[in-house]
Amino acid sequence: MRPNTKTILATICAAGAIVSCDDEQQKERLPNVVIIFTDDMGYGDISAFNNLSPIKTPHIDQLASEGMAFTKAHASASVSTPSRYGLLTGRYAFRTERAQTGIWGYETVVIEPGRMTLGNLFQNAGYSTAIIGKWHLGLNWVTKDGKKVAIDSQTGYSNINYTKPVELGPNDFGFEYSFIHPASTDMPPYLFLRNHLPVDPNMIITNEVYPIRLPDTEYSWDRRFISDNDIYWRLGVWWRNGELSASLRIEDIHTEIMSDAREYIDSHARMHKDKPFFLLLSLTGPHTPWLAEEPFRGKSELGDYGDFVLTMDHVVKDIRDALQKNGFSKNTIIIFTSDNGTPWPEIQIETSGHQANLGRRGQKGDVHDGGHRVPMIIHWPDVINQPRSYHNLVSLKDIFATAAELTEQEIPANAGEDSFSFLKVLRGDLDHVVRNTMVHHSSGLKFGIRYGEWKYIEGLGSGGFTRPAFIEPAPGEPTGQLYNIETDSLESENLFFVHPEIVTKLQNELSRLKTTGEAR
Repeated sequence: MRPNTKTILATICAAGAIVSCDDEQQKERLPNVVIIFTDDMGYGDISAFNNLSPIKTPHIDQLASEGMAFTKAHASASVSTPSRYGLLTGRYAFRTERAQTGIWGYETVVIEPGRMTLGNLFQNAGYSTAIIGKWHLGLNWVTKDGKKVAIDSQTGYSNINYTKPVELGPNDFGFEYSFIHPASTDMPPYLFLRNHLPVDPNMIITNEVYPIRLPDTEYSWDRRFISDNDIYWRLGVWWRNGELSASLRIEDIHTEIMSDAREYIDSHARMHKDKPFFLLLSLTGPHTPWLAEEPFRGKSELGDYGDFVLTMDHVVKDIRDALQKNGFSKNTIIIFTSDNGTPWPEIQIETSGHQANLGRRGQKGDVHDGGHRVPMIIHWPDVINQPRSYHNLVSLKDIFATAAELTEQEIPANAGEDSFSFLKVLRGDLDHVVRNTMVHHSSGLKFGIRYGEWKYIEGLGSGGFTRPAFIEPAPGEPTGQLYNIETDSLESENLFFVHPEIVTKLQNELSRLKTTGEAR
């Protein structure tokens, strides 16, 4: 761990040394940290990474051209809730049963009470902390009758008392300020909560505002995700029927999030200019419904989805402009990434010609790399002064240990046990190997392990959104999957029978890591 330069400087200043202490302390001041966390954005959606993409992302591209691009970054799981748990806690979500699968908007908090999070880490280092946007880790709602949350199947209304703050939420996990939507923007309830209190407690049902179908509705492959009573207008433009704040509109959710984010940065500059801040800006796109903001509608070559990606691209400009306006741009780390791969099946690749999960097999939900390989770019002008790329393995879980080292904190024994710091990489050591292993798990809890050049998967099938998810092996067929991931990035040649000794080794290692922290 680096010497505590702040303590050294304080000693020098106290001794009356001839040095401009204000200047030196300014240089050593801890950087602000902003994580721009997109929802369902694929590696191939960024034109800097995919020059054949029909979507052009100039602002993300500029971030990459001025920062560090990670070509082998992976989420800790291939769907939202476990991925977000991994980012916040530095540990695999399968270590706590309720966090290991995706949840609905009405469910209770999946992070264990007392669990250290990124918010706690930064808070302990003297940061102001905030989360703005999608939460999707559960909320402990207060109900009108004191019973568990229940939805009336006839009316669509719940027994939640929306005039009361939730009993457990992000403010209990290290975030001093929160402005959140409970889950994805295709699942109810649709509302914002500021510091646990619903902003507009007056609830209506979604189909009171939105027609379930339009006269020109055309069904596509994603029709299977919703029921007859849900809103479906066209490919990617659908959401489930349910409770909605009367003043909120689905198409305005992203706009509201960005307005609050800009105001947070502005207010921090007004009130706490000399205090660093950590902002987790958790976006709701390009997850369904694909509803781009007005300036970007019809502007891409990939319809609704491409237009929504352009909206996400503009977030980078918005945030950089807000940082520049308030004098934060130089001493701020921006981390741009996604929670998992894009739900982009073969039929969508064929009809659009776009490789959203570029060069990888599968899609969101899958145990194959398309499910969990994500774009990651880190911009840090004070340290990264030329474009760089890192081609070794990292996980979003590793942001936890990196934050700990950045702020000169020891991670407690019961926290962040699957997280490795990559601060050395950010400081220029591109040969530093952060990790050699990584466990993957799918939406259907199919597990895999990456170990060096090899990737082993328990059982057959994707374990997720790609059909078939699970395959019962026939007599004489392999019972699992083994790929050389370095020479076969599409995971197309199963070497299960070719290298039985590697299969056994990885089976044993996977079993061990399921019970033992990687970084311990």
